[in-house]
Amino acid sequence: MAAAGESSPLFPFIVGGARLDPAQMVTVTSPFSGDAVGRCGEAMALEVQRALDAAAAARPAMAALDLAARRQALLELEARVRARQDDFAALMAGEAGKPMRDAQGEVQRALVTLRAAAEAAAGLADELPRLDAAPGGAGRLALLRRFPLGLVAGVTPFNFPLNLVLHKLAPAIAAGNSIVLKLSPRAPLTGLLLGALTLECDLPPGAVNVLAGGAEPVEQILTDSRLALFSFTGSAAVGWLLKTRPVRARVVLELGGNAANIVHRDADLAAAAGKLVAGAFRFAGQSCISVQRVFAHRDIYEELRERLIAGAKGLRLGDPLDATTDVGPMITEAAACRIEEWVGEAVALGARIALGGRRDGGFFDPTILENVPPQARVWREEAFAPVLALKPYAEPAEAIAEANAGRYGLQAGLFTRDLEFVQRAFREIEVGGLMINEASSFRLDPMPYGGVKDSGLGREGIRYAIEHMTEPRLLLM
Repeated sequence: MAAAGESSPLFPFIVGGARLDPAQMVTVTSPFSGDAVGRCGEAMALEVQRALDAAAAARPAMAALDLAARRQALLELEARVRARQDDFAALMAGEAGKPMRDAQGEVQRALVTLRAAAEAAAGLADELPRLDAAPGGAGRLALLRRFPLGLVAGVTPFNFPLNLVLHKLAPAIAAGNSIVLKLSPRAPLTGLLLGALTLECDLPPGAVNVLAGGAEPVEQILTDSRLALFSFTGSAAVGWLLKTRPVRARVVLELGGNAANIVHRDADLAAAAGKLVAGAFRFAGQSCISVQRVFAHRDIYEELRERLIAGAKGLRLGDPLDATTDVGPMITEAAACRIEEWVGEAVALGARIALGGRRDGGFFDPTILENVPPQARVWREEAFAPVLALKPYAEPAEAIAEANAGRYGLQAGLFTRDLEFVQRAFREIEVGGLMINEASSFRLDPMPYGGVKDSGLGREGIRYAIEHMTEPRLLLM
């Protein structure tokens, strides 16, 4: 963000069922052109407090909403997002540098997320545990129902500024909770537009509160004694630091990754290469499940290498607003400089650049590396950039051990027709999700989504988020 100008459109905060013009204004600029996309706020302590107070006050009214009312509110929001889908796509392309085709795809995913949440709200069912198997249980009836937790908070990143916001907002509504959302300062406008649309839905005032800003609002939200659940999506370093805070709220963390993808000798190489190229370089690799490490069986290593290079060469870099662009700029020039430094470090340690490795301002060319030593940051850390590191293996056990090496465990991909390898990989690869004959970057929004090790705690996906956001309560008669 930059200092505020007066010519670009204003996106106010949403607090207490109304638009709130921020006290401190900033301008969000395009990572591609540097032009102003819109103005919004950097949340100050008083505004954060107002949002928390509004959400706390709305808690009883949200909890009192029956399932039909929650479902209807989500369907209303779906209709409003659908009516503004071109605006959402253009806004994401402008503020996040997301290529238009990917931005349009994210809007479609957002619509699926809202519909899934609406159906989940309608389908929240009671359980009737049988008690007559225990002495004294005959003639007794048990009813188990899930109740809203109360005030929940969500912190979201820049890379999916619509759909990842909805993965916190939609289940909160479905579960009957009020929510405070803190958006990334790098791409806040999309979420603020979404927040404004919730004002047109039949929800209690203060049910949805949307702010933007840096670290200070997060600390203030996290330490509020009324907070029942804190859901954070972002870097592992920040997420685990927040987890150390002495808070009573439940904490859900969806953090970084360093995704391994294994291509066995029996794989369909044309299909695998196409999916790996898309998974590594789409949105300039700025996804926590982006393809980062690829282990290719030595029998097919050379052929896969050539297919990956050919696929990456065919990608078009350019203006995110151009429908023919495949790869846009990174979110900031500093991010591009950081990955340039990491690639340079890897080369100095003995890696070889098979393709790319060049930076031009905020753009970083799709890059394929070989021979990357394990101590290089581009191998052991989350690259979050359009970089793929390629390495051969001889036996499945070696590939599995390589996939498990390191501190992350979000998602992995395995390309093979060998069911025995699939079963072994499912048992032994330490990740939240293993994609078979898909790249690690594959995600459908109803899936349970999250990681192990340093990649997080808990699961997203509508049904699974609702479980985190509700408390089971037993009635015995």
